Order: sequence, then structure tokens, then C-alpha cells
Amino acid sequence: MSITATKLTRAAGLSAIAAGLLFAAVQINHPHLDATFVTTTEWTVRQGMKVLMAALALVGITGMYLRQTKETGVLGLFGYVLFSAGYLAMLSVETIAMVVLPSIAESAPGYVNDVLAVSTNGSAAGDIGLIQPLISFMGIAYLGGGLLFAIALFRAKILVRWSAVLLAVGALAPIAILVLPQINFRLFALPNAVALVALGFSLWREQRTVTGQSVHKAASSSLHPAGAK
Repeated sequence: MSITATKLTRAAGLSAIAAGLLFAAVQINHPHLDATFVTTTEWTVRQGMKVLMAALALVGITGMYLRQTKETGVLGLFGYVLFSAGYLAMLSVETIAMVVLPSIAESAPGYVNDVLAVSTNGSAAGDIGLIQPLISFMGIAYLGGGLLFAIALFRAKILVRWSAVLLAVGALAPIAILVLPQINFRLFALPNAVALVALGFSLWREQRTVTGQSVHKAASSSLHPAGAK
């Protein structure tokens, strides 16, 4: 099987779909986060899903950007770089949470609880070191990059535009926490999850259409070769 740009782009679309589904699934019935929960098997499973989600999302948005580099322009470049940096930071944070936190949950429960508090938009009682700026950068890059990338996708008019609007809504939604702190912050992940699925499907379908058109043209050319009467 030959590897082509079209096949890689379609694979990126499927990656985005899978990332969105994982993003939504991991939020379902999510338990309260504390040092005790960190030592459970469920924690490991959920964190593994988050790590996989971040990796697949990074592949997905890379395929989206490469498909429409010219159409998205400079804004698309800045949005993609910042958005992908946010996902890379998320991948790092979730990997640390999966591997490191369980190993120190019993010896340093206070530190673990502080890290979990910061990761859920709370504040730490003590010093959590360099993971504090890492989480802060993740939030800024993810939300700011998501908004810029969404605007660039909307302007490019290649993928379904309503999904780009939904991505922008997902980027701005966390601001509502400041106004409505009583609402479960995990609900704000749903717009991004749906946007990833929709954008990924749109990318996959668009490339499938391109492939179908290419096959049709090739078939027509073989049936009616140049110069044939």
C-alpha cells in the first residue's frame, strides 16, 4: 500500500475524531480528584485516555493545518503553533500525572492534592515547583491557540465552518467559570470534544471526495485518451 498525502490527511481526520470521542468519554462520571484516587486503577485508565487523546488531537490539528496552509495564512500558522504547544504541554502534564503522581501519593499527599487543585482551576496551598508554570502555559496556549486556530479555520472555508465556531466557543467557555463557578468545569470540555469530532470528520470526508474525484478523472482519461476520436 502506497502512502500518499491524501491518505495521511484522512488518517489525521480519523485521529481528530478519536481524540474528540476520548475527550468526551473521559469526562463521564469523573470522580473527585484527590491523592487517594490517584492510586487507583481507574486513575491510570483515565490518564492513559487523556495522554492518548492529546497525542491524537495533535496529529489531527496538524493534518488540518497542513491541508489548508495557504488558506489560513499567518493567522493559521500562529494559531496552529500555539494550539499544538498547548496540546504538547497537555501531553506532558497528563503523562506526569499518570506516571509520577501515583508514585508519591502516599509519601507526599499534600503536594499531589495541590497539583490536582491547580489542574482543575483551583489554587495550591504550597509550592508545586515547575509544574505550576507548565499548567499555566498549557491553559494559555490551549485556549489562545484554539481561538486563533478556530478563526483561521473559519476564514479558510475548507472544513465545515460551524465546527470552527464550536472550537472558538470551547476556547472561550472557561471564562464562564469566573461568572458561574458553581457549574462543573468539565462541561466546558464538551464543545472542544464535539469540535474535534466534527472537524476530523469534515477533513476525512473532504479528502475522501478528493480521492473519488481523482479516481473518476483517471478512469475518464483511460476511457478517453488524449487524441482519441
